[in-house]
Amino acid sequence: MNQETVTAPGEPTVGTAHFRTTFPTTARGAHTARHAAERWLATVADDDMATPSLLIAELTANAALHGRVQGRNARLALTLTPEILRIKVTDARGERLPATPPDAEAEGDGESGRGLFLVASLADAWGCESYPPGGKTVWAECARRGAVRTCPGPPSGPGTTSVSR
Repeated sequence: MNQETVTAPGEPTVGTAHFRTTFPTTARGAHTARHAAERWLATVADDDMATPSLLIAELTANAALHGRVQGRNARLALTLTPEILRIKVTDARGERLPATPPDAEAEGDGESGRGLFLVASLADAWGCESYPPGGKTVWAECARRGAVRTCPGPPSGPGTTSVSR
């Protein structure tokens, strides 16, 4: 069952708004979570949501494909502030950390394998951190249109990786 935290439609986003949902680690589960997040974003933000939609789609699809553990769901969480949208997807496969291919062209003509290259290209920052006791959270951030990024950088420390462009 999906659980959502929503902000009243039509009200300006002052401060921080949150969206959270769990989804089965299947293609259908990732698709459903993405569409629920897109509907929520449409009610709370006036920004162009093409880039965030692509990032949400890629991160949820990766969780379904690479983070599947029988009987465990993944979680999608969005945090929207006046400056930034932070997308976080948590799955149960902490031993399978993402790695960006150095060059998407080097991977050949295969139909997959370029997802994190897209994330790295489109997001203002992205990374991965451990989620105890055995999962991981992959996150991406998008600066909001016309906003100056003033929030602190991503967390750092053991078990945390981050990439900024």
